[in-house]
Amino acid sequence: MSGMATPRAGSRRLWSSALGVLAAAVLAVGVNMLVDRLAPRARIDLTQQRLYTLSAGTVSVLQGLQDPVTLRLFYSRRLGSAVPAYGSYAERVRAMLEEYVAVSGGKVRLEIFDPEPFSETEDRALAYGLQGVPVDQSGEQIYFGLAGVNLLDDERTIPFFQPERERFLEFDLTRLVYELSNPRRPVVGVMSSLPVNGDPRMMMMMRGGLAGQPYAFMQTLRQFFTVQDVALDAQRIADDVQVLMVIHPQGLPDTTLYAIDQFVMRGGKLIVFTDPHSEGQASRPGPGGQPPRDTSSNLDRLLNPWGIVAPHDGVVLDLRGAWRVRANPNDRVQAVDYVAWFNLQGDSLSQSEVATAQLNQVTVASAGWVQRSENATIEMEPLLTSSDRSMRASVERVQNNPDPARILADFRPDGLRRTIGARFRGAVPSAFPDGPPAPPEGIERAADLPAHRARSEGPANLVVINDADILEDRFWVRVQDFFGQQVATPFSDNGALVANLVDAFAGGDALISLRSRGESLRPFTVVEDIRRDADARFRQTERELTERLQATERRLRELRQGQAGGQSSAVITAEQRAEIDAARAQILQTRQQLRAVQLELRRDIEGMETWLRVLNIAAVPLLLTLFAIGLGVARRRKRAAARA
Repeated sequence: MSGMATPRAGSRRLWSSALGVLAAAVLAVGVNMLVDRLAPRARIDLTQQRLYTLSAGTVSVLQGLQDPVTLRLFYSRRLGSAVPAYGSYAERVRAMLEEYVAVSGGKVRLEIFDPEPFSETEDRALAYGLQGVPVDQSGEQIYFGLAGVNLLDDERTIPFFQPERERFLEFDLTRLVYELSNPRRPVVGVMSSLPVNGDPRMMMMMRGGLAGQPYAFMQTLRQFFTVQDVALDAQRIADDVQVLMVIHPQGLPDTTLYAIDQFVMRGGKLIVFTDPHSEGQASRPGPGGQPPRDTSSNLDRLLNPWGIVAPHDGVVLDLRGAWRVRANPNDRVQAVDYVAWFNLQGDSLSQSEVATAQLNQVTVASAGWVQRSENATIEMEPLLTSSDRSMRASVERVQNNPDPARILADFRPDGLRRTIGARFRGAVPSAFPDGPPAPPEGIERAADLPAHRARSEGPANLVVINDADILEDRFWVRVQDFFGQQVATPFSDNGALVANLVDAFAGGDALISLRSRGESLRPFTVVEDIRRDADARFRQTERELTERLQATERRLRELRQGQAGGQSSAVITAEQRAEIDAARAQILQTRQQLRAVQLELRRDIEGMETWLRVLNIAAVPLLLTLFAIGLGVARRRKRAAARA
């Protein structure tokens, strides 16, 4: 009997194991079906910037839809087979659109089409204005665009999904839905001394091309808002203007300043862009063919009585995020950090303000700083701030063909942070306590001026950014020709910042959280900081050694010509010969020091890269080994405790 027990026990264990596996499989299938039914969209986004989670602004827009919106995706499957990168991107676009449908509770309807050549579907795509692109030499057109319509037959389209704009995908999709669901847009007034609406004279001089085109940020504003141009000599801001942007104000008459003042007094929102040195204005020829001599702007007549100071005689230099620019031809290196142009990232962008919390990078150029005046009652919330590796410099340093290498060599950070842009809120007095000023000679006073207000009605709301170059295309957007159409691809969030500010002031916070969704590629900030520090030290040491070398070579030439001390002699004395030999030795030593400094420039970087490689290769195996050892020790102690 004992011999028969073992096979039976083994058989029971085998059946028990089989039943256990079957039960586990059934449980897994049941759980999957239950989750799929009850939580079809449940997922965990483990990315640091939550790239795959719909933002609160998108959810707000979708759940607030009153009328249905129909989205029609036109995607040629042949594009995915010919270019796999587009195929994977199309899957993401489709998945996100399906997410929009689910979140909206059915208010968003999705239709997907595959436009075959010479088909009715292709004709429909062309009717919507979607862009067809040839995929090979046959001339067959392929499509990858989106058309949206509402009950009023209003249309919005994305002509072609560009992979370069993948991180702005949610922004583009939600903008399209938002525009279809909000036909009435806030009114934004724009007063500017810069050609933000385009410069026909530049277009004629450059014979077309991109020169003289409207600024990219203006195109972004027109997509979201109704934009009104406000004249530089306006005596009144229209009542329907909710937000007023004043860009690079130069020489505004008192009557226009009074109009801006009263606009703020009666509750209007103001966004000001002043500049101690406008790089954009300095790069454009004036009416006489030469750039203007005065490239600064200010609004001191209004800001100072309100308790705000935006100096226009100095600029902020910052080593962190400095742009690499071409060095002078006589320089020893090809590129150098230009500390007057820099990117604001990380803690330089306020995380407590909705306009900047979701931004990744904002670029400024020859920017000034903003601060509250002493004893001011108005509240100040910084938006854009330099790093602690910054300093102040006179505006003359960046004017008239500045030398980036010399500016870097003289750069001495003082450990302080400067506010470049800030939001201000509080009750303020009128800058014109005596009422409206007299109009300029020969100009009649406007007949419809409202009653004078001595103080603001409730807290005034305004933003002051002491850099108008933040709006210049070359500092934040790259415009490329894509089969005859101009496609703008931002590399900084300057345009998003402007739209965010206007959104916040116009009362529409829904789109703010989705202006920028983050980059999947993260910069190696530690290595970059080491490189910048090393480059700055190299520049300072190089300048000292170069000046010493030039002085020694000049002294050597004087000795060889027998003109030491201003005396002419035909015979070189023993003392002069010894001085010549000493000068030659010093020249040799200085050149060796210069070469050593150049070699040390990358020593810190290479050392850090070596350590990073070691960590990347050895860290994971080392952690696993330590974990295994710890687990083994814990098990051994547990067994010893059980035996005891």
